[in-house]
Amino acid sequence: MTRQLYEFNGGVHPEGHKHASTSRPIGIAPLPKVLIVPLRQHIGQPAKPVVVVGEQVLKGQMIGQADGYVSIAVHAPTSGTVTEIAHHVVAHPSGLTDLCVTIAPDGADRWIEHSALDYRNMDPSHLRNLLRELGIAGLGGAVFPSFIKLNPGATQKVPTLILNGGECEPWITCDDMLMRERAAEILAGAAVMRHMLHSDEVLVGIEDNKPEAIAAMQAAASQCDFAVEVVAVPTLYPGGGAKQLIKTLTGKEVPSGGRSTDIGVATFNIGTAYSLHRAVNHGEPLISRIVTITGNVHRPQNFEALIGTPLTELVRLTGSTRDDTSGYVMGGPMMGFDLTSTEVPMVKAANCILVKSPVLFPPAPPAMPCIRCGRCAQACPADLQPQELYWFARAKNFGKTQEYNLFDCIECGCCSYVCPSHIPLVQYYRYAKSEIWAKEKDKKAADLARDRHEFRQLRIEREQQERAAKLALKASAKLAEATADKPDDADAAKKAAIQAAIARTKEKKDDVAPRNVENLPPEKRQEIADIEARRAKIRAMAQDTVDK
Repeated sequence: MTRQLYEFNGGVHPEGHKHASTSRPIGIAPLPKVLIVPLRQHIGQPAKPVVVVGEQVLKGQMIGQADGYVSIAVHAPTSGTVTEIAHHVVAHPSGLTDLCVTIAPDGADRWIEHSALDYRNMDPSHLRNLLRELGIAGLGGAVFPSFIKLNPGATQKVPTLILNGGECEPWITCDDMLMRERAAEILAGAAVMRHMLHSDEVLVGIEDNKPEAIAAMQAAASQCDFAVEVVAVPTLYPGGGAKQLIKTLTGKEVPSGGRSTDIGVATFNIGTAYSLHRAVNHGEPLISRIVTITGNVHRPQNFEALIGTPLTELVRLTGSTRDDTSGYVMGGPMMGFDLTSTEVPMVKAANCILVKSPVLFPPAPPAMPCIRCGRCAQACPADLQPQELYWFARAKNFGKTQEYNLFDCIECGCCSYVCPSHIPLVQYYRYAKSEIWAKEKDKKAADLARDRHEFRQLRIEREQQERAAKLALKASAKLAEATADKPDDADAAKKAAIQAAIARTKEKKDDVAPRNVENLPPEKRQEIADIEARRAKIRAMAQDTVDK
């Protein structure tokens, strides 16, 4: 029975240019002279270096430890010597530097000890932590730590698992070639995902312009010990987007601001499934990936390259660039970004290095005023109002952009592609998002500073009350001793001393109970609860003494 497919709104049909890099099999990039491994290769906190300059490392050895919850480890791509831990230019639109570990390979390519994981008999939480330490992240673009996505949550089950083989963006063919050549290994990774998520069905969505990949995945699926449905979906950009593929295959829509697991679906890139297979079934951390080198080069091809390989080394494998080369893009022409240097290293997010030329990528015409034609809204696959978002972002009215669901924008570039005024709409949306994130970061920092101040005030108040109670008890004991022969006078004096001490404490007391206590870390909340319990006990003791 043929699966019913659904349509999503919008989308465009740019020229594919995929044939250029699929005529040759995946090549193995040789070991470079130097490897520059960034410690920030994923969403969240960068890894923290755990090696020092001069240290000898082995292939697969951890050189950066996960720092914080949304973080994963980084590993040495080969054996060699750590020559530098310093800032180096990295693949980022800003062109700024970031902390990197530089390794001089020794040529031996010696591995650490590693072995397969018995994932079927392992505690799920322990398995996820191991995947975190092995540096497994999504290779479809977002580079989100996979151990978090592989947590089924409170329901303990995600019914539908989707492997995303859409690869809809022009020029990029790394997933296509991976499916053609390593389909069985991809489904071996899917088996681990299915086990961890307790999924009932496994779907593989592939655009119908990849017949060889579809055939290879179907052949591998027929050999699986669990049911896998390989589905050919219509070729339409951005049909490979996670939300769009979910809608196409299931008819379900991810709610605004929500996650796909909210509707019982988990989506993973096929490259992620392959790296998960290598991690679980071989014990190998993520130290390499398939990357497409194409565009204005002599021999476009896909290569399996080590993380940290300089871009210039990879481009050289295609016979170098042509004379009219005008720049480099990491990613595709729709969602990629221009690189400011050819010295940037290969990272986990790098699915394509696109070499530009004036013929292949003519300079964009000057932007003209918006004519409110509405084409951007018609092309938007997220059902947004791009022209309204543009006006609000340009006016720096960021509150309004959020009201118009700015963060539902996947930055696919469809609106910019169809705009007759050649307005770089996506750049405005990225600018608005960055400004909102910056303000949120400042607000969180201010809230944290306030909570720390209020917690300090609470501690001071506690200490004052404890000191006052001790002085009151000591004073009452002295009075009792001095007036031992006059019981009535002793009792009256003791009560008066205690009441005076309590009154002095109340005068100093400020209502400084910390606001937003629920936002504090668990250990801080527990300490506050302990303080409050001690305060209540002290007050009860003092009052009991007065009543007596």
